Amino acid sequence: MAYMGGQPILILKEGASRTRGRDAQRSNMTAAKVIAEVVRSTLGPRGMDKMLVDSLGDITITNDGATVLDEIDVQHPAAKMMVEVAKTQDDEVGDGTTTAVVLAGALLGKAEELLSENIHPTVIVKGYKQAGEEAIKILNEIAIPVDINDTETLKKVALTSMRSKGLGEARDHFASIAVEAVKQITEKRGDHYIADIDNIQLVKKIGKSLLESQLIKGVIIDKEVVHPGMPKRIENPKIALVDAALEIEKTEISAEIRISNPEQMKAFLDEENRMMREMVEKIKASGANVVLCQKGIDDMVQHFLAKEGIMAVRRIKKSDMEKLARATGGKIVTNLDDLKPEDLGTAQLAIERKIGEDKMVFIEGCKDPRSVSILLRAGLERMVDELERSIHDGLSVVSDVIERNKIVAGGGSVEAELAKRLKSYAAKIGGREQLAIEAFAESLEVIPRTLAENAGLDPVDIMVELRSAHEKEGGLWAGVDVFGGKIVDMMKLGVIEPLAVKEQCIKSAVEAASMILRIDDVIAAAKPPPTPKGKGEGEGGETPEMPEF
Repeated sequence: MAYMGGQPILILKEGASRTRGRDAQRSNMTAAKVIAEVVRSTLGPRGMDKMLVDSLGDITITNDGATVLDEIDVQHPAAKMMVEVAKTQDDEVGDGTTTAVVLAGALLGKAEELLSENIHPTVIVKGYKQAGEEAIKILNEIAIPVDINDTETLKKVALTSMRSKGLGEARDHFASIAVEAVKQITEKRGDHYIADIDNIQLVKKIGKSLLESQLIKGVIIDKEVVHPGMPKRIENPKIALVDAALEIEKTEISAEIRISNPEQMKAFLDEENRMMREMVEKIKASGANVVLCQKGIDDMVQHFLAKEGIMAVRRIKKSDMEKLARATGGKIVTNLDDLKPEDLGTAQLAIERKIGEDKMVFIEGCKDPRSVSILLRAGLERMVDELERSIHDGLSVVSDVIERNKIVAGGGSVEAELAKRLKSYAAKIGGREQLAIEAFAESLEVIPRTLAENAGLDPVDIMVELRSAHEKEGGLWAGVDVFGGKIVDMMKLGVIEPLAVKEQCIKSAVEAASMILRIDDVIAAAKPPPTPKGKGEGEGGETPEMPEF
């Protein structure tokens, strides 16, 4: 509402609200910091878990930052930005979601202190951006190149990512699976290696123990063999991948056939059978003894295939068909007339197995598969879900190192080193931006401090010891050993993280903090009034007809 000559002028709709200036900034920062506090206690190997119950009563127990923020129903617009930070981090590098959100929250906390000293938000944003760019430059200087064939280092990277998850003694087993799976699907394109983890299929089944989980050099199809008369096991199969219905197709236009005597009916059915037999003959002529079909297979075609001793699976997902083509080396054909022996895929074994209460078809032992599967087993449904999240993080970080082969140490060592160097850098910049860069440096220290707090250590003692270690020669990788409660060389301890993850954490946190800091006015539209129950509907739940005028 504005006033002109003492008369009120309504600008916004009735019910709309507006918050401006310091109040808007304070509201947004508080909401963002609350989100950071929610996930802060999950950081590190000694972090706690969250139990999330949705509106239907389904329970999720996890300490994965992205999952926690994805599951909670956030209303405040600034808080939603923090949720987007976690999603971006997860989509880009697959790990470091909690670190990114906690760092963004710390940056906003420090910005609040600067605002109270009458430093303008644009000055703080400029300082943060300068500090972020310098931090990434320092990261690239101190990062250590790694050979992508160094399996031991890749395994340590996977173990570091999974250490915060509740896998216990099974971590080694899953780290080995993650490294082997990613190396199997890695491709060289030009001078770069690409490891797309979408080519790794994760299949969850409740039952047995964590250590029963296994890597399959091939694809698991969550379907059963279509006909009981078909073989359930075929060694060295020749696999036809068909994206066409093995059925008599219906006409596209409405048509009817007039039959006046039984002979015509018999001729019609015989012709249908002949066409279906012909389909099976084409498959047999190509040399295929396993048919994997994306669409349906008619009962009569199933019968003929079973008579020929051909195994068939139908209604396979398109994504699984693409994985099968990459794993077996076969080509997906859309017309049986085009099926040739060279289009067939190969493997060591095609077999139907009963896993839990479901029957599944395994295509195993592919020679050099460009797509693989991991069968995840655990005794509880919640454990299988958490296992899936853990293995996803492990696969993501190994993929990050292969695509960009540089690593840094974890345990808060990188953040402590960046904080030390940024404080020196701030002194060279001078002016009010110096205060923002120093605030950025202090914000980075929230990571080692939180690791210490979550491990039950004294954060003040740990931070004093950590800063002292980084001042000494050879203290570059000094970090918090949350199990021993001491400051040790994290690189020697084998706590290793990909450079890409740390870079993305800083970029995401700076962008989120800058965006929230620049907002000085929040204009919220009026919410529509709730429709009264029963209004607008006639009897029987139908909308009443409009009267004619």
